[in-house]
Amino acid sequence: MDFWVKMIKREFDTKPIACHLYVTDQCNLDCFYCTEYDNSVPHPSLEDLKKWIQKIKELGCIRIGLQGGEPLLHPDIVSIVQYCKALDLSTSMATNGFRLTPALIQDLENAGLDSIQVSVDRMTPIPSTRKSLKTIIPKLEILKKSKLRFSISGVLFKETLIEAKEMLDYGLSHGIPTHFRLVHADPKGSFGVDLGEKDALKSLINFQMQEKKKGRKIHTSWHLLKYQNALLNGENVDWTCIAGYKYFFISSQGKFWLCSSNHQPNIDIMDVTPELLKSYFHKKGCQEGCGVYCIISESLANNNPVKFGISEVWDHLQAKSARLLG
Repeated sequence: MDFWVKMIKREFDTKPIACHLYVTDQCNLDCFYCTEYDNSVPHPSLEDLKKWIQKIKELGCIRIGLQGGEPLLHPDIVSIVQYCKALDLSTSMATNGFRLTPALIQDLENAGLDSIQVSVDRMTPIPSTRKSLKTIIPKLEILKKSKLRFSISGVLFKETLIEAKEMLDYGLSHGIPTHFRLVHADPKGSFGVDLGEKDALKSLINFQMQEKKKGRKIHTSWHLLKYQNALLNGENVDWTCIAGYKYFFISSQGKFWLCSSNHQPNIDIMDVTPELLKSYFHKKGCQEGCGVYCIISESLANNNPVKFGISEVWDHLQAKSARLLG
Protein backbone atom coordinates (compact mmCIF):
# COMPACT_ATOMS: atom_id res chain seq x y z
CA MET A 1 0.00 0.00 0.00
CA ASP A 2 2.83 2.42 0.90
CA PHE A 3 4.41 1.84 -2.52
CA TRP A 4 1.21 2.77 -4.37
CA VAL A 5 0.87 5.93 -2.27
CA LYS A 6 4.43 6.82 -3.34
CA MET A 7 3.56 6.07 -6.96
CA ILE A 8 0.53 8.35 -6.92
CA LYS A 9 2.45 11.17 -5.23
CA ARG A 10 5.26 10.85 -7.75
CA GLU A 11 2.84 11.45 -10.64
CA PHE A 12 2.25 14.95 -9.28
CA ASP A 13 5.82 16.03 -8.45
CA THR A 14 8.92 16.62 -10.58
CA LYS A 15 11.04 13.65 -9.50
CA PRO A 16 11.57 10.54 -11.65
CA ILE A 17 9.58 7.38 -11.00
CA ALA A 18 11.59 4.60 -12.63
CA CYS A 19 14.83 3.58 -14.28
CA HIS A 20 15.87 0.62 -16.39
CA LEU A 21 19.43 -0.46 -15.64
CA TYR A 22 21.34 -2.71 -18.03
CA VAL A 23 23.27 -4.96 -15.64
CA THR A 24 24.94 -6.59 -18.65
CA ASP A 25 24.96 -6.41 -22.44
CA GLN A 26 25.68 -10.12 -22.78
CA CYS A 27 23.00 -12.64 -23.70
CA ASN A 28 22.80 -16.40 -24.18
CA LEU A 29 20.39 -15.96 -27.13
CA ASP A 30 20.49 -13.99 -30.38
CA CYS A 31 16.92 -12.99 -31.30
CA PHE A 32 16.87 -11.20 -34.66
CA TYR A 33 14.73 -8.28 -33.48
CA CYS A 34 16.84 -7.52 -30.41
CA THR A 35 19.36 -4.66 -30.43
CA GLU A 36 20.13 -4.85 -26.72
CA TYR A 37 22.92 -7.39 -26.49
CA ASP A 38 26.62 -7.43 -27.25
CA ASN A 39 28.63 -10.40 -26.02
CA SER A 40 31.92 -8.57 -26.55
CA VAL A 41 31.17 -6.15 -23.71
CA PRO A 42 32.25 -7.29 -20.22
CA HIS A 43 29.83 -7.23 -17.28
CA PRO A 44 29.94 -4.02 -15.26
CA SER A 45 31.42 -4.55 -11.80
CA LEU A 46 29.22 -4.90 -8.73
CA GLU A 47 30.96 -1.84 -7.30
CA ASP A 48 30.01 0.30 -10.32
CA LEU A 49 26.45 -1.02 -10.37
CA LYS A 50 25.98 -0.17 -6.69
CA LYS A 51 27.28 3.35 -7.36
CA TRP A 52 24.80 3.82 -10.20
CA ILE A 53 21.90 2.33 -8.22
CA GLN A 54 22.66 4.70 -5.33
CA LYS A 55 22.54 7.61 -7.82
CA ILE A 56 19.20 6.35 -9.17
CA LYS A 57 17.83 6.41 -5.64
CA GLU A 58 19.23 9.90 -4.93
CA LEU A 59 17.55 11.27 -8.06
CA GLY A 60 14.21 10.11 -6.67
CA CYS A 61 13.33 6.86 -8.45
CA ILE A 62 11.17 4.39 -6.55
CA ARG A 63 11.25 1.60 -9.17
CA ILE A 64 14.12 -0.10 -10.96
CA GLY A 65 14.02 -2.64 -13.78
CA LEU A 66 17.08 -4.87 -14.21
CA GLN A 67 17.71 -5.48 -17.90
CA GLY A 68 20.14 -6.98 -20.38
CA GLY A 69 21.26 -8.65 -22.47
CA GLU A 70 20.28 -11.38 -20.09
CA PRO A 71 20.54 -10.14 -16.49
CA LEU A 72 20.86 -13.66 -15.08
CA LEU A 73 24.26 -13.92 -16.80
CA HIS A 74 25.71 -11.40 -14.36
CA PRO A 75 27.55 -13.42 -11.66
CA ASP A 76 26.41 -10.98 -8.93
CA ILE A 77 22.75 -10.71 -9.93
CA VAL A 78 21.45 -11.81 -6.51
CA SER A 79 23.65 -9.23 -4.76
CA ILE A 80 22.43 -6.58 -7.21
CA VAL A 81 18.82 -7.34 -6.28
CA GLN A 82 19.70 -7.29 -2.58
CA TYR A 83 21.30 -3.86 -2.93
CA CYS A 84 18.29 -2.45 -4.80
CA LYS A 85 15.95 -3.71 -2.09
CA ALA A 86 18.23 -2.37 0.68
CA LEU A 87 17.63 1.06 -0.88
CA ASP A 88 13.87 0.43 -0.82
CA LEU A 89 13.54 0.30 -4.60
CA SER A 90 10.73 -1.76 -6.10
CA THR A 91 12.78 -4.18 -8.20
CA SER A 92 11.77 -6.12 -11.30
CA MET A 93 13.69 -8.12 -13.87
CA ALA A 94 13.20 -9.06 -17.53
CA THR A 95 14.69 -12.42 -18.48
CA ASN A 96 14.43 -15.12 -21.12
CA GLY A 97 14.33 -17.54 -18.20
CA PHE A 98 16.74 -20.10 -19.64
CA ARG A 99 19.12 -19.87 -16.67
CA LEU A 100 16.48 -20.09 -13.96
CA THR A 101 16.99 -22.95 -11.51
CA PRO A 102 15.19 -23.82 -8.24
CA ALA A 103 18.20 -22.57 -6.27
CA LEU A 104 18.47 -19.28 -8.18
CA ILE A 105 14.73 -18.63 -7.93
CA GLN A 106 14.92 -19.17 -4.17
CA ASP A 107 17.91 -16.84 -3.92
CA LEU A 108 16.11 -14.12 -5.89
CA GLU A 109 13.03 -14.56 -3.74
CA ASN A 110 15.13 -14.29 -0.57
CA ALA A 111 16.85 -11.21 -2.00
CA GLY A 112 13.44 -9.52 -2.26
CA LEU A 113 12.91 -9.39 -6.03
CA ASP A 114 9.39 -8.05 -6.58
CA SER A 115 8.61 -9.49 -10.00
CA ILE A 116 10.00 -11.27 -13.05
CA GLN A 117 8.92 -10.80 -16.64
CA VAL A 118 9.74 -13.91 -18.67
CA SER A 119 10.09 -13.22 -22.40
CA VAL A 120 8.59 -16.01 -24.52
CA ASP A 121 7.68 -15.45 -28.19
CA ARG A 122 6.48 -18.77 -29.59
CA MET A 123 5.45 -22.30 -28.69
CA THR A 124 8.46 -23.64 -30.62
CA PRO A 125 11.90 -22.12 -31.37
CA ILE A 126 12.90 -20.77 -34.79
CA PRO A 127 16.11 -19.04 -35.98
CA SER A 128 14.74 -15.51 -35.39
CA THR A 129 13.76 -16.26 -31.77
CA ARG A 130 14.61 -19.22 -29.59
CA LYS A 131 12.46 -17.94 -26.75
CA SER A 132 9.94 -20.76 -26.93
CA LEU A 133 7.37 -21.99 -24.44
CA LYS A 134 8.30 -25.61 -25.09
CA THR A 135 11.78 -24.84 -23.75
CA ILE A 136 10.69 -22.70 -20.82
CA ILE A 137 7.70 -24.61 -19.36
CA PRO A 138 9.85 -26.42 -16.74
CA LYS A 139 11.13 -23.01 -15.56
CA LEU A 140 7.58 -21.65 -15.31
CA GLU A 141 6.59 -24.65 -13.21
CA ILE A 142 9.39 -23.83 -10.76
CA LEU A 143 8.27 -20.19 -10.63
CA LYS A 144 4.69 -21.28 -9.87
CA LYS A 145 5.94 -22.98 -6.71
CA SER A 146 7.78 -19.86 -5.54
CA LYS A 147 6.38 -16.66 -4.04
CA LEU A 148 7.78 -14.53 -6.85
CA ARG A 149 5.26 -12.67 -8.98
CA PHE A 150 5.91 -13.37 -12.63
CA SER A 151 4.39 -12.79 -16.04
CA ILE A 152 4.92 -13.90 -19.63
CA SER A 153 5.59 -11.35 -22.35
CA GLY A 154 5.99 -11.83 -26.09
CA VAL A 155 6.88 -9.75 -29.13
CA LEU A 156 4.56 -9.67 -32.14
CA PHE A 157 6.00 -9.95 -35.65
CA LYS A 158 5.38 -12.17 -38.67
CA GLU A 159 7.08 -15.29 -37.30
CA THR A 160 5.43 -15.12 -33.87
CA LEU A 161 1.91 -14.28 -35.07
CA ILE A 162 1.06 -17.83 -36.03
CA GLU A 163 1.53 -19.11 -32.47
CA ALA A 164 0.74 -15.99 -30.44
CA LYS A 165 -2.87 -16.89 -29.68
CA GLU A 166 -1.84 -20.37 -28.54
CA MET A 167 0.76 -18.73 -26.30
CA LEU A 168 -1.82 -16.40 -24.79
CA ASP A 169 -4.22 -19.28 -24.25
CA TYR A 170 -1.53 -21.22 -22.42
CA GLY A 171 -0.62 -18.39 -20.07
CA LEU A 172 -4.20 -17.36 -19.33
CA SER A 173 -5.42 -20.93 -18.82
CA HIS A 174 -2.64 -21.44 -16.26
CA GLY A 175 -3.44 -18.23 -14.42
CA ILE A 176 -0.21 -16.54 -15.55
CA PRO A 177 -0.45 -12.82 -16.43
CA THR A 178 0.46 -12.74 -20.13
CA HIS A 179 0.69 -10.25 -23.00
CA PHE A 180 2.08 -9.71 -26.49
CA ARG A 181 3.23 -6.32 -27.77
CA LEU A 182 4.13 -5.08 -31.22
CA VAL A 183 7.82 -5.30 -32.03
CA HIS A 184 9.48 -1.88 -32.02
CA ALA A 185 12.21 -0.38 -34.15
CA ASP A 186 15.87 -0.21 -33.19
CA PRO A 187 17.60 3.12 -32.35
CA LYS A 188 18.10 3.74 -36.10
CA GLY A 189 14.39 3.26 -36.84
CA SER A 190 14.71 -0.09 -38.61
CA PHE A 191 13.36 -3.56 -37.78
CA GLY A 192 15.37 -6.76 -37.71
CA VAL A 193 12.33 -8.85 -38.64
CA ASP A 194 9.31 -8.80 -40.96
CA LEU A 195 6.47 -7.11 -39.08
CA GLY A 196 3.73 -9.28 -40.60
CA GLU A 197 0.28 -8.48 -41.96
CA LYS A 198 -1.34 -5.49 -40.29
CA ASP A 199 -4.75 -7.18 -40.08
CA ALA A 200 -3.23 -10.17 -38.29
CA LEU A 201 -1.46 -7.88 -35.83
CA LYS A 202 -4.72 -5.98 -35.21
CA SER A 203 -6.49 -9.26 -34.58
CA LEU A 204 -4.01 -10.21 -31.83
CA ILE A 205 -4.25 -6.80 -30.14
CA ASN A 206 -8.06 -6.93 -30.30
CA PHE A 207 -8.06 -10.49 -28.96
CA GLN A 208 -6.11 -9.29 -25.92
CA MET A 209 -8.57 -6.44 -25.40
CA GLN A 210 -11.49 -8.85 -25.56
CA GLU A 211 -9.86 -11.25 -23.11
CA LYS A 212 -9.03 -8.39 -20.74
CA LYS A 213 -12.69 -7.30 -20.84
CA LYS A 214 -13.60 -10.82 -19.72
CA GLY A 215 -11.41 -10.32 -16.67
CA ARG A 216 -8.57 -12.55 -17.84
CA LYS A 217 -4.98 -11.72 -16.88
CA ILE A 218 -3.72 -9.75 -19.89
CA HIS A 219 -0.62 -8.19 -18.35
CA THR A 220 -0.76 -4.72 -19.86
CA SER A 221 -2.85 -1.58 -19.41
CA TRP A 222 -5.95 -0.65 -21.40
CA HIS A 223 -4.17 2.49 -22.52
CA LEU A 224 -1.28 0.56 -24.06
CA LEU A 225 -3.62 -1.80 -25.89
CA LYS A 226 -5.55 1.16 -27.26
CA TYR A 227 -2.28 2.90 -28.20
CA GLN A 228 -1.08 -0.12 -30.20
CA ASN A 229 -4.47 -0.36 -31.89
CA ALA A 230 -4.16 3.31 -32.86
CA LEU A 231 -0.66 2.69 -34.28
CA LEU A 232 -1.98 -0.10 -36.51
CA ASN A 233 -4.94 2.03 -37.62
CA GLY A 234 -2.70 4.99 -38.46
CA GLU A 235 -4.45 7.14 -35.87
CA ASN A 236 -2.76 9.96 -33.97
CA VAL A 237 -2.36 9.72 -30.19
CA ASP A 238 -1.56 13.01 -28.50
CA TRP A 239 0.96 12.57 -25.69
CA THR A 240 4.12 14.13 -24.31
CA CYS A 241 7.13 11.85 -23.87
CA ILE A 242 8.54 11.72 -20.32
CA ALA A 243 11.72 9.81 -21.30
CA GLY A 244 14.66 11.29 -19.42
CA TYR A 245 12.31 13.01 -16.97
CA LYS A 246 10.09 10.50 -15.17
CA TYR A 247 11.66 7.40 -16.69
CA PHE A 248 15.19 6.88 -17.98
CA PHE A 249 17.72 4.19 -18.86
CA ILE A 250 21.31 3.53 -17.77
CA SER A 251 23.59 1.50 -20.02
CA SER A 252 25.96 -1.21 -18.82
CA GLN A 253 28.68 1.41 -19.17
CA GLY A 254 26.96 3.78 -16.76
CA LYS A 255 25.67 6.13 -19.46
CA PHE A 256 22.40 8.03 -19.06
CA TRP A 257 19.98 7.41 -21.95
CA LEU A 258 16.49 8.77 -22.52
CA CYS A 259 15.29 5.27 -23.45
CA SER A 260 16.30 2.04 -25.20
CA SER A 261 15.75 3.62 -28.62
CA ASN A 262 17.16 7.07 -27.90
CA HIS A 263 20.69 6.82 -26.52
CA GLN A 264 21.03 10.54 -25.95
CA PRO A 265 22.61 12.39 -24.23
CA ASN A 266 24.90 9.40 -23.46
CA ILE A 267 26.56 11.10 -20.48
CA ASP A 268 27.81 9.58 -17.22
CA ILE A 269 24.90 8.90 -14.87
CA MET A 270 26.93 10.41 -12.02
CA ASP A 271 26.80 13.79 -13.81
CA VAL A 272 22.99 13.80 -14.09
CA THR A 273 21.15 16.43 -12.03
CA PRO A 274 17.47 16.94 -11.17
CA GLU A 275 17.53 20.04 -13.39
CA LEU A 276 18.71 17.99 -16.37
CA LEU A 277 15.90 15.47 -15.83
CA LYS A 278 13.26 18.21 -15.73
CA SER A 279 14.57 19.63 -19.00
CA TYR A 280 13.45 16.47 -20.84
CA PHE A 281 9.75 16.95 -20.14
CA HIS A 282 8.68 17.85 -23.67
CA LYS A 283 7.46 16.26 -26.88
CA LYS A 284 10.31 14.60 -28.74
CA GLY A 285 10.95 14.26 -32.45
CA CYS A 286 11.22 10.48 -32.17
CA GLN A 287 7.98 9.83 -30.30
CA GLU A 288 5.67 9.43 -33.31
CA GLY A 289 5.08 5.70 -33.77
CA CYS A 290 7.19 4.95 -30.69
CA GLY A 291 7.26 1.36 -29.45
CA VAL A 292 9.15 1.75 -26.17
CA TYR A 293 6.07 0.72 -24.21
CA CYS A 294 7.34 1.31 -20.68
CA ILE A 295 7.97 4.95 -21.61
CA ILE A 296 4.63 5.27 -23.39
CA SER A 297 2.73 3.77 -20.46
CA GLU A 298 4.30 6.13 -17.95
CA SER A 299 3.85 9.08 -20.33
CA LEU A 300 0.14 8.37 -20.73
CA ALA A 301 -0.23 8.10 -16.96
CA ASN A 302 1.82 11.19 -16.13
CA ASN A 303 0.35 13.47 -18.80
CA ASN A 304 -3.07 13.27 -17.14
CA PRO A 305 -2.87 11.13 -13.98
CA VAL A 306 -6.43 11.72 -12.80
CA LYS A 307 -8.03 10.88 -16.14
CA PHE A 308 -5.66 7.92 -16.64
CA GLY A 309 -6.39 6.54 -13.16
CA ILE A 310 -10.16 6.86 -13.45
CA SER A 311 -10.16 5.24 -16.89
CA GLU A 312 -7.97 2.30 -15.80
CA VAL A 313 -9.99 1.73 -12.61
CA TRP A 314 -13.29 1.86 -14.51
CA ASP A 315 -12.05 -0.64 -17.11
CA HIS A 316 -10.68 -2.84 -14.32
CA LEU A 317 -14.01 -2.84 -12.48
CA GLN A 318 -15.86 -3.77 -15.66
CA ALA A 319 -13.44 -6.65 -16.23
CA LYS A 320 -13.79 -7.78 -12.62
CA SER A 321 -17.57 -7.75 -12.93
CA ALA A 322 -17.33 -9.84 -16.08
CA ARG A 323 -15.08 -12.33 -14.29
CA LEU A 324 -17.44 -12.61 -11.29
CA LEU A 325 -20.39 -13.15 -13.62
CA GLY A 326 -18.49 -15.95 -15.34
